[in-house]
Amino acid sequence: MKIQRYKHDSPYSYTLGATLTYEMLKCSPELVTKVYLSSSLNFTDGINQMIEMCSKNKIQVITSDKAFHILSPKENCFVIGEFRKKHSQLHHANHIVLVEPSNAGNLGTIIRTAAGFQINDIAIIRPAVDVHDPKTIRASMGAIFHMNIQYFDTIEEYCNQYPDNIKYAFMLKASHSICNIVLREPFSLIFGNEATGLPNNFVDFCDSVVIKHSKDIDSLNLTVAAGIAMYEFTKKEFAN
Repeated sequence: MKIQRYKHDSPYSYTLGATLTYEMLKCSPELVTKVYLSSSLNFTDGINQMIEMCSKNKIQVITSDKAFHILSPKENCFVIGEFRKKHSQLHHANHIVLVEPSNAGNLGTIIRTAAGFQINDIAIIRPAVDVHDPKTIRASMGAIFHMNIQYFDTIEEYCNQYPDNIKYAFMLKASHSICNIVLREPFSLIFGNEATGLPNNFVDFCDSVVIKHSKDIDSLNLTVAAGIAMYEFTKKEFAN
């Protein structure tokens, strides 16, 4: 098959780097179609182990500098994994809900943080950045392969499918401080777009929550706010 730059409508995407490719092989070997190696690659024990994983799972390993010229803009990338996109359905569990996220790096960072706090289900409300974009996958550091991620056209569609989840909407104009919130499960932690946040009408069907901060800034970065919220809502799980 001809090597092509990533496209949103392609059935395939790529892990750019040895660490990401190893994590994918460990978690989802059934999705992996090829692994490309650079001719400049240093064959360490870790690389040899990765090649053994490919052999075990009958995954083709190809040495091709052309693949790196086409697929990877970074000079320090020596391993690329090609995989079939996975479309998941969320479990009836705790969720992160991202409303119209627009930055691939932010999405990947939130995915990584969610995996760290064992919140393994993420809902994304369109329009939104592509979760399979290699930039998103790279920012997740491979955590995406531990996650169930489902897109919805509207927040109403999401709420109708998961009516039992208690919705906590993180907003500047909110009724409750995160320090005083009464945790109920299963929960959905809902965050808005990086630039615009959540619309005011979210207070009509959610428990609105604010992370208070000094007047020196207008608001917290989305990834920072999401990280604080995830810690606060799961800290009892990691108390010991």
